[in-house]
Parts: sequence; structure tokens; C-alpha cells
Amino acid sequence: MIRFLILVGYFEMTMYLYVTGKLDQYINLHYSYLAFLSMFLTFVLAVVQLIVWMKELKIHSHLRTRVAQFSSLMLLLIPLGVAWFFPTVSLDATTVAAKGYHFPLAAGVDGKTQQQEGTSVQYLKPDTSTYFTKSAYKEEMRKVADQYLNQDVIQINSDNYMAVMEVIYDYPNEFIGKTIEMTGFIYNDPDNPNQQFLFRFGIIHCIADSGVYGLLSTGQTQHFPNDTWVKARGTINITYHNSLKQSLPIVELTDLVQIQQPKNPYVYRVF
Repeated sequence: MIRFLILVGYFEMTMYLYVTGKLDQYINLHYSYLAFLSMFLTFVLAVVQLIVWMKELKIHSHLRTRVAQFSSLMLLLIPLGVAWFFPTVSLDATTVAAKGYHFPLAAGVDGKTQQQEGTSVQYLKPDTSTYFTKSAYKEEMRKVADQYLNQDVIQINSDNYMAVMEVIYDYPNEFIGKTIEMTGFIYNDPDNPNQQFLFRFGIIHCIADSGVYGLLSTGQTQHFPNDTWVKARGTINITYHNSLKQSLPIVELTDLVQIQQPKNPYVYRVF
């Protein structure tokens, strides 16, 4: 009975996350088919456990106690309670500030990998190198970089956001002078009132490898409060950031317009 309730609870929780649209805040939507598959298999296993339990019930009905029934009910309610009563919220500039103004880069301006400083910090650059061999990663990033370097204006959208950010940080010198258009939310540089970061929260596979990714922006006299969503246009350059003690690829803005927050503020890595 307990196994049946656990399986049913997981099935109901996954269904709830899907129906309410909250599933995309936990996993990369390109892997949502895995959630559906696990949901289907869980339902099948729950039916099997129900049949087994009903057979055992006829033989061992005298063993059932109120304590066992109460425990089973609690096990069922735990996953449902987590899904229902712990609200999911969209991450914003408050989350960035709460984790501290520190952005260790996954790559410097020369494209060489630097040592990571942990997984509990925010990142400017998505780093998918751990999912490839060293040579395969270099080959893949080179292919992606060449694809966008051949474009006169690089249109950064929800589908290619993570890939473009990664190659800009991998090959910043090659992207100098390239025009880009992107959408993101504002995070004001606390150490320089003339600079703003343009960010989006992204998920590589699941929430465990998520982070805040984007570019520092300069050259625009109009400034917006944190969490303001904007559409930006400008050219890529490189500058040294004194507080971060890093040379960063930046976007020198020519246009910055306030927009509504996208229906789904998250972006996902597409492989």
C-alpha cells in the first residue's frame, strides 16, 4: 500500500507541475519528454502495486492497522504538499544580489578555461564543457561560433541565448565589433552607476545547473531599475572590470527599450 501511495503521489505531483506550467522552472523543457515518460511508468507501477496490495490484503487483512494507514497517507501527502504549498517564483535581480556580487568566469578573454569556484554562485557564462570531452567541446563551440560570426546582426532569442553567450565568452576577441540584439532584465552594477548587466536565468539540464547569464552593458545614458525587462541593441567589445578583476566581453548599447517580461523568463540550453 505504501509503495502504491508513493508512486501515485509522484504521478500526481508531476501532473500538477505540468498542468500548472511550473515544470519549466525545474528542468530544461527540451527534456520534458523524460518527465512524461517517468510519469507514465510511475502510473503503470502504481497500478501494479495496487493489484499486489489487493491480493495481499485478502491474505493478511488482519495485519492492517490504523498506524499503517496513517503513515501511508502521510507519505502520499508529502510530495503533494511540497508541490502545492511551496510556491515557485521566477528568479530576478534580488536573487543575484542575495548570492553576492561575484561572478567567476568560466573562460577568460583568451578562451582558456579557468578553475570553477563552486556551484552556489552566479555565472556570466554558461559552461557546458563538462558534458563533452575536451576536443569535442572545442569542436562544438567552434562550430557554433562560426555560425554566428557569419551573421551581420546576431539575433539572440530564447532558443539560442545560452549557446551565443557561451561562445561570446569563449571567443570574445572574435566577436569584437559584432552587432547583437538581445532581451534580458536589468541588474545595476553596484560598483559603477554607468553600467548595467543584462541577464536571463538559464537552465542547462535542470535547476541544479541553472545560473544567471548575460553581458555587462555600457554607453547608454538611460538607466532602469533592477528587474526591468529591456530589449537591447549594440556592439560587442571588451573592457576590464575593476571589481571583478576580469576582462569581460560587454555590449556597447545603441538602443535600449523597456518591454514586458516574457511569458517564460527562463532560457534553456539546446544541444
